[in-house]
Amino acid sequence: MTKDKVLQLLREHEDSYISGAELGRCLSLSRTAVWKAIVQLKAEGYLIESITKRGYRLSSRGDVLNAESVRKYLRHTELTPEIYRTITSTNTVLKARAAEGAPEGLVLIAGEQTAGRGRLGRSFYSPDSSGLYMSLLLRPKIPAQEATRITASAAVAVAETIEELSGNPTRIKWVNDVMMEGKKVCGILTEASFDCESGQLAYVIVGIGINVAVPAGGFPEELGQIAGAAFDGVSVPELRAKLAAGVLDRLMDLAVDLSDPACFEAYHARSLVLGRAVNLLVPGRDPEPAEVLALNRDYSLRVRMPDGSERNVSSGEVSIRLTP
Repeated sequence: MTKDKVLQLLREHEDSYISGAELGRCLSLSRTAVWKAIVQLKAEGYLIESITKRGYRLSSRGDVLNAESVRKYLRHTELTPEIYRTITSTNTVLKARAAEGAPEGLVLIAGEQTAGRGRLGRSFYSPDSSGLYMSLLLRPKIPAQEATRITASAAVAVAETIEELSGNPTRIKWVNDVMMEGKKVCGILTEASFDCESGQLAYVIVGIGINVAVPAGGFPEELGQIAGAAFDGVSVPELRAKLAAGVLDRLMDLAVDLSDPACFEAYHARSLVLGRAVNLLVPGRDPEPAEVLALNRDYSLRVRMPDGSERNVSSGEVSIRLTP
């Protein structure tokens, strides 16, 4: 492709400017074709500096998000990333691909979702250029009831990667939200298909949406007090590519042994709800106040109800909202 040829030449002249005329001469392209290629590369996140009468220079500070940039940082080479500038929903599209027999390790990554989905049928705000939205296809040979462990592992993978790249601490609000300074910076939606004969999972889609930066114009009013950005004020070259690769690598490491106590301890240490008063939110029912007593090894919560009784609450039954 023309833009790939232009990119390669810019890389070869990384320490100096190269004029549009010189780019065109070397690649047998018109000035218009060179300009269109530069526009496409900028849209993909490449930071290309331009100075009149000097030309163009590729900067290493850009936030590039493409398959090449993600693969560059991946340790798990069995993963196959596909990048979309815009998609309806990475989970929705990948579920269709999984049903058609797509292999484990396929990852759909997008810079924008037009129909992003969250838990319990909620929409997930997924604006262009300020977030990272991706879904990973797994085909684990585990009983269906252990699917919660995958969600917990994903939360730990996201939390650890954000901390490594940002230098700031994270917390986890049971069961699937990663928080920073009291605001949600990541949501996780795990969807599974079950094999009725074996009782095992046929496949699992792990959907991860991360607010990387505050979107242009800020978050919508209804999210202003809830949503935050993981890297607000933090500058990291190729941030979204490094973030995607870091989360995926950690998740694949953890998926090898979903009962690894180290994952549980990492989750437990970041828990935002232990010892707190919460509302249990069950679809179709009024919120129920409760006190969180403990996090069980299967990632369910042990809670005390207002009448003094205790119960275990699993991820498949409720959502949790912290009380004011």
